[in-house]
Amino acid sequence: MGGLLVIVTVALITFTFNWDRHFTWMPIGVMLLSSALGGIDDLLNIFGTERRNRKLSQTLTLIRVHKLWYVRLWLTITLPWEVFKRAATMLSRHPGKGVHVHEKLLLQFIAGAAAAWWIFFKLGENWRVINIPFDGTVSLGFWLIPLIIFAVMFTANAVNISDGMDGLAGGMLITTFGALTLLSWINDFSSMAVLNATTTGALITYTYFNIKPARFQMGDVGSLGLGALLAINVLVLKLIVVLPLLGFMFYIEAVSVLIQVAIRSLFGKRVFKMAPIHHHFELKGWSEEKTIMRFWIIHLIFVTLGVWVAMH
Repeated sequence: MGGLLVIVTVALITFTFNWDRHFTWMPIGVMLLSSALGGIDDLLNIFGTERRNRKLSQTLTLIRVHKLWYVRLWLTITLPWEVFKRAATMLSRHPGKGVHVHEKLLLQFIAGAAAAWWIFFKLGENWRVINIPFDGTVSLGFWLIPLIIFAVMFTANAVNISDGMDGLAGGMLITTFGALTLLSWINDFSSMAVLNATTTGALITYTYFNIKPARFQMGDVGSLGLGALLAINVLVLKLIVVLPLLGFMFYIEAVSVLIQVAIRSLFGKRVFKMAPIHHHFELKGWSEEKTIMRFWIIHLIFVTLGVWVAMH
């Protein structure tokens, strides 16, 4: 739970010196909500007991044979939820002690929905459009709402997936939030610029102690919160089009997991030796330091490209 070093610092400094009810309160709120989810997961993984989900086949059997009609009715009504739970388990190795994947997705959906409500209904009409580099703006109407929810959920999980080696996620987040500081300042979002600068500074301190051999580990409490904060920053700046560049290696990591799961489910084969992809290179013989430094450099290149695109 070393991510608390960043989350608590950013929240306290923002609340004390940079509280803006028009801009900074919702990013901080979604960050804290996502961090709370991660914190619960971390604590359950340490102190909790093994949790098991009923198999879908067992649920179907109970619907047919259970002696109580109201139990059969309840199992039938909740069958779609059971299907969702079983589908979600494909994205994790095992249920484990912590928060299960379907529970994470539900709570992240709530966080994303809160961000969508704030951006779409509270910030005003100007935030119902997105900037298209080199080509002005485009209005998505109500389609912007599911896009915001997806961006928050996917980005939070992408950063979480990338936090698998000492210094990897922290170093890449420094680059991304540094770029967001610059873009916020250029676009005259001063309170967001200060928020991003605060986050960058806290990440530099955290990563100093997270470089191998790490004395702190970020954990879900940090990665989920910072991933959500990253997505909301880009949404406020109306730069969702360049989000894949500003979070490039995070998305590569997440997509590698989706590809691995899909190909194994469909064809029973592996595309990578292990997913996420940083473990693939580790199993190919790259040292942890070599993998991390190369990921940092690639990420820096694409973030720099993202800044350039966002300024046009």
